[in-house]
Amino acid sequence: MIPRISQAPGVLPLVLDFLKALKQHGFTGDTATDYADRLTMATDNSIYQLLPDAVVFPRSTADVTLIGRLAGESTFQSLTFAPRGGGTGTNGQALNTGIVVDMSRHMNRILEINTEQGWVRVEAGVIKDQLNQYLRPHGYFFSPELSTSNRATLGGMINTDASGQGSLVYGKTSDHVLGLRAVLLGGELLDTRALPTAQAEAIAAEESVIGRIYRSVLESCRDNRALILEKFPKLNRFLTGYDLRHVLSDDLQSFDLTRILCGSEGTLAFITEAKLDITRLPKVRRLVNVKYDSFDSALRNAPFMVEAKALSVETVDSKVLNLAREDIVWHSVKELITDVPDKTLLGLNIVEFAGDDRELIDEQMASLCQRLDELMSTQQGGVIGYQICDDLAGIERIYGMRKKAVGLLGNSKGQAKPIPFAEDTCVPPQNLADYIVEFRQLLDSHNLSYGMFGHVDAGVLHVRPALDMCDPQQEMLMKQLSDRIVELTARYGGLLWGEHGKGFRAEYSPGFFGEKLYHELRRIKSAFDPLNRLNPGKICSPLDSDAPMMKVDTSAKRGIKDRQIPLTVRTSFRGAMECNGNGLCFNFDARSPMCPSMKISGNRIHSPKGRATLVREWLRLLSEQGVDPLVLENGLANRRPSLRGLIEKTRHSWRANRGDYDFSHEVKEAMSGCLACKACSTQCPIKIDVPGFRSRFLQLYHTRYHRPLRDYVVAGVESYTPLMAKAPNLFNFFLKQPWVSELSRRSIGMVDLPLLSTPTLKQALSGHYASTMTMEQLEKLSDEERSHHVLIVQDPFTSYYDAQVVADFVRLVEKLGFNPVLLPFSPNGKAQHIKGFLQRFAKTATKTAEFLNRISLLGMPLVGVDPALVLCYRDEYQEMLGERRGHFKVQLVHEWLQTTLPDSPAQPLNDEPWYLFGHCTESTALPASGQQWAGIFSRYGARLENVSVGCCGMAGTYGHESKNLHNSIGIYELSWQQALQKLPEKRCLATGYSCRSQVKRMEGNSLRHPLQALLEIV
Repeated sequence: MIPRISQAPGVLPLVLDFLKALKQHGFTGDTATDYADRLTMATDNSIYQLLPDAVVFPRSTADVTLIGRLAGESTFQSLTFAPRGGGTGTNGQALNTGIVVDMSRHMNRILEINTEQGWVRVEAGVIKDQLNQYLRPHGYFFSPELSTSNRATLGGMINTDASGQGSLVYGKTSDHVLGLRAVLLGGELLDTRALPTAQAEAIAAEESVIGRIYRSVLESCRDNRALILEKFPKLNRFLTGYDLRHVLSDDLQSFDLTRILCGSEGTLAFITEAKLDITRLPKVRRLVNVKYDSFDSALRNAPFMVEAKALSVETVDSKVLNLAREDIVWHSVKELITDVPDKTLLGLNIVEFAGDDRELIDEQMASLCQRLDELMSTQQGGVIGYQICDDLAGIERIYGMRKKAVGLLGNSKGQAKPIPFAEDTCVPPQNLADYIVEFRQLLDSHNLSYGMFGHVDAGVLHVRPALDMCDPQQEMLMKQLSDRIVELTARYGGLLWGEHGKGFRAEYSPGFFGEKLYHELRRIKSAFDPLNRLNPGKICSPLDSDAPMMKVDTSAKRGIKDRQIPLTVRTSFRGAMECNGNGLCFNFDARSPMCPSMKISGNRIHSPKGRATLVREWLRLLSEQGVDPLVLENGLANRRPSLRGLIEKTRHSWRANRGDYDFSHEVKEAMSGCLACKACSTQCPIKIDVPGFRSRFLQLYHTRYHRPLRDYVVAGVESYTPLMAKAPNLFNFFLKQPWVSELSRRSIGMVDLPLLSTPTLKQALSGHYASTMTMEQLEKLSDEERSHHVLIVQDPFTSYYDAQVVADFVRLVEKLGFNPVLLPFSPNGKAQHIKGFLQRFAKTATKTAEFLNRISLLGMPLVGVDPALVLCYRDEYQEMLGERRGHFKVQLVHEWLQTTLPDSPAQPLNDEPWYLFGHCTESTALPASGQQWAGIFSRYGARLENVSVGCCGMAGTYGHESKNLHNSIGIYELSWQQALQKLPEKRCLATGYSCRSQVKRMEGNSLRHPLQALLEIV
């Protein structure tokens, strides 16, 4: 039985009526009222959580116009709406009750480009890096930068007036918006651009909604011009909110309503399209990584770097650097930020020079380096070293590390986590160091740890104090600190919100704007949204409304819900609980391995963040019902099948199939879409291991509901495959029959089942030393003889479905002068783990670990061929068995070759390269593997190039399950298909069995393993 997910309870009838009316009037987008869909929109990268009533995903401006028009009808005037982009906000900007209008799923088209005039027109859901990827071949880029650029939408950037690295030169997002298309509640279209003030006055004279808006904005900005100029700080990061300062030009001859919408956080209109100016890519870029003995030294040293005409100066403290060292990202930058002998690196300034004049850039950089040398020689300024990076790839890797800082801080150990609430303060750069001294004194007085990084050239520093928001006392401390930081920032002539918008912090706006200007903000809100229906509680409320603003210490906080879950459960389910919402798993880049199910579906429940959110709520609901999942798990070991249990499970499954609601079904739906590729366990800064808690959820879910037959087939693959391999021709004959394929699809839900290898591995190695050596014979070998032996650990897929690879590995080992020995097949259990048969997996892992530990005592290398199965010995075995796992180590082929091949003199590389397509689990868990393979090939004069691709879409048996077939093919087409079409197929290689299997299914021919190519050239 497949549970039918019924309508979640608690959805307002009026909301359902609105969604029904949308469809009846031709809405082409998607709508969602499932609890799971709403939960994924209830959080962002902040500490807040607000559950919306529904979510709509428009496909066009016409769809948004329909939303606005229907919302304007009297029937629906009690409904509220909140526009949403990438969901990366740090202060709850897009979180609200009511209906969320998500622009990111479908409205992501780049509509028009004009390189002669230097502009591009885009929809609001286009991602910043997506746009720059499109612009790069034209020689342009969209210059406002931010750390979440690979998942933040341009609509979100405009709504928060985002900015980041390089803003001293490039400015904020609003400085690059030439015009907007927006939809008002009521359905009116509003197109904005810079106009002569006289033309704006003419529009203001019209008796219309648009005329009313122009009239209010003109009067507010012109009548209060002197006060606005006085009140708005002279900072690179000026006040966001409604930008009264820049609506009128300095000479008052030009008027641009665009400036009011930039930074408005969706409180005025739905922004659907934008016309943006674009900047020519600099021809020359140089980076100087300056190292310090303290973070304070880095801060105080920054001003003279700005004076040296640097494009930007980014700073990172020791806490972030140390967290980066523990992350996969350090592999890419460790050669560019090396340690200084006998010195401790406690601060880093990343200084960039960029432009078109190479001589000028080199002169500026040389001048800086000379100054740094002087400081080092005189031991001043805390400078302990520096490194220059002048290649684009290296520069991007360093900024990639810097961009990951937000997520890395979330991976701090302990219950207290660095959180955002006052992390984008901005003060005049000359005040920054002194300001931070007081800031740190404040945090130190409460014995808090914290991480710091930021844009010191603009006076912006990101400071995240570590607090346990499940602790009511620490929750109160957050508000107290917030109030103190507001006072401190104002005293230094700065702003609380220099970069990330206001969100829940808008309660502090009156103090910064003053009573008169805050009144004008409310007047503008009244003109656009008189009934306070667009993202209410943010920025300000209309003049005639007494609706309260959302507050920093609201009860709508994640921690309040999380503390309902027992600490022991929270600790045990760390992966789900500690997701901080940074959203790196929303990375748009098809070549990024994380997260394939999110990339192909566009649905955020199918992301690590979405799945973590759902499991967190599932645990909370269990706690509400008095159910402890740890007790349930512990009881499974002694649980025996019974007729009563079978009847209960059948009854629950029947009720589920009938449509009885259970939130567990929505969690199950999200988990079923996971490929278990484990990229999240390394790529995510928090190391959210979805397959880990996914298997635990599936285990408990299926104590209540029946499993599909397919799960048993997958989990038992290591039991029946060796038996089938005894008669491969017979089984292959049946597997090739169309009626068997159809029967498999209908009754089991499996498609494109692979054929067994013929000849089998046993036949291929019949009588060969590799297959005849027994355990007793191995034990009798001398130490000298053992040093020349290699033990090959079999896996079920390569040994039985791709046996030629193992046979060729035997030949390669022999060719290199060693004696290969094929160990008896012992099940690995990964398939059992994936499907949540954890009790069976524990038995399998225990038995195989005992076998491999016994073998490892012989002191001979253990080598396996398939990355997913070998890495299972390291990860899932350790997780399941702990110390009982023992100390055996199974190496992958390249790991063994690395330590075995003698160093040989460099040989001239062959001009015709080989191309390696890495297995996603391997390339993320072992990021050096591709380069190690390249190094191995180079020892024999062969050139191996690594191809940047994401997941192939097969992921073990995922691609063979009929319900996943469409997505599996779609994932393959995202990156693998395009890359293979550009390269000679016979020179393409892949380490993963599942990858080779997918290519064979899609292209008709399989790729070879790199060891097979190596066999040719050795």
